[in-house]
Amino acid sequence: MNKPVVAIVGRPNVGKSTLFNKLIGQRMSIVDDTPGVTRDRIYGEAEWLGKSFFVVDTGGIEPKSDDVILSQMRRQAQLAIDTANVIILVTDCKSGMVATDMDVARMLQKSGKPVVVCVNKCDTVGEPSMDFYEFYNLGMGDPVQVSAIHGHGTGDLLDRCFEYMSFDDEPGIDETVINVAVIGKPNAGKSSLINKITNEERCIVSDIAGTTRDTIDTLIENDFGKFNFTDTAGLRRQSRIYDDIEKYSIIRAKMAIERSDVCVIMIDATEGITEQDTKVAGLAHEAGRACVIAVNKWDAIEKNDKTMNEFRKKLDTDFAFMSYAPQVFISAKTGLRIDKLFENIVMANENAALRIRTGMLNELLAQATTRVQPPSDKGRRLKIFYMTQASVKPPTFVFFCNDAELFHFSYRRYLENRIREAFGLEGTPVKIVVRERGEK
Repeated sequence: MNKPVVAIVGRPNVGKSTLFNKLIGQRMSIVDDTPGVTRDRIYGEAEWLGKSFFVVDTGGIEPKSDDVILSQMRRQAQLAIDTANVIILVTDCKSGMVATDMDVARMLQKSGKPVVVCVNKCDTVGEPSMDFYEFYNLGMGDPVQVSAIHGHGTGDLLDRCFEYMSFDDEPGIDETVINVAVIGKPNAGKSSLINKITNEERCIVSDIAGTTRDTIDTLIENDFGKFNFTDTAGLRRQSRIYDDIEKYSIIRAKMAIERSDVCVIMIDATEGITEQDTKVAGLAHEAGRACVIAVNKWDAIEKNDKTMNEFRKKLDTDFAFMSYAPQVFISAKTGLRIDKLFENIVMANENAALRIRTGMLNELLAQATTRVQPPSDKGRRLKIFYMTQASVKPPTFVFFCNDAELFHFSYRRYLENRIREAFGLEGTPVKIVVRERGEK
């Protein structure tokens, strides 16, 4: 990241995520009155005065807590502080300054980074309340009064941050980055995979199912190219979702699928293939995204020379609707076949973006219809005049014919198989659209 980074930190429930969403102009972080909703670092891009920069939302810091999740949240916040150019310390005007605010301020002073104190929840316009002036006691200069929910004061806050930021040699948007969404059931190892490929504790890893709630973006570059990996919340059965926060998390995961180029579907080898695995894969398939099936924790099961083949047969049966997806047996813990996973991600993305000339497609169509005659009904035979490719991601092919009702599903499947046989297209779904001649 060559752009400046602004980290938003503070104790729980002071409005950090609300401020984050306001600065980036979209609802990326989950906002709820429950303390501890945000757990990992959430990255977003913001713009002010024609300059763009990154904003990092962090979980609430409880400096003296021994709770497992809270202590890891504290470590995540520290990592954000270490990578930031400027830190926004968010406080709450309504509750006033508390001891935890002072503890967090001491933690930030040790970092040596410039800090701007944001006094949030100053929702009334005009002179601030007397509680506002308490925050001068933090010893970090003049606080800025802000109402994150209404947007008041955010311009003044960013002006203060800009005093410490440099925008030299700002890079443009890189079109070569492949967006990868890592999806699966809770505890399948999605966060462990992100941490392994980045060689840092980018996401909190815990045996507690549902640890990841937000979607976490991680930009990496290696020998295979540039990738933006999105770690998503584990998708469990609808009947098992009782928590409003988890419902929001699932919406975020589905949105991550929509904006991805490739979906990596994580399956826990120790649990085997479940119905929920196929439902999660179905979301990516229906969205038309290129897919790679990653069977994780392969190092943790007892194996013989037939184990992998038996697992593949089960995958072929349960994932028959997406037989195009390559299968990789990996271990996010040891790094087993991670390179193979990257190779398949690149291949799936290239195939999803493949464009085929109309002339080549119609040569293929002529051969296919000669080999297997189009179906007929009551003496009326299907005639396919020509075909063309309408779009990519996924590759979409339009067939023009005399009667769409005669275009039986089985013949569609036959033509799709011929297209895949001729042009590969492994890793990506194929969409077929049938139009009658003269129909727009």
